Amino acid sequence: MNAKVILYIVVVPLVIWALNSLNINNVFKKNKTNEARILYIMIAISLSYLVVNFIYDFFEVSKLYK
Repeated sequence: MNAKVILYIVVVPLVIWALNSLNINNVFKKNKTNEARILYIMIAISLSYLVVNFIYDFFEVSKLYK
């Protein structure tokens, strides 16, 4: 299995767990829960992508200096 897939499997639940501490419903108007959920999903996907690429690139670069 690809290393990035494994990282995504590990990182996505961690990002969602970390995002649960935020209350983004206070940012939105009343009765806009669908928009809040979509933003929550987009933030989770974006953060996961950034974290996985950072970790993957970090280990790739560290291999070069061994």
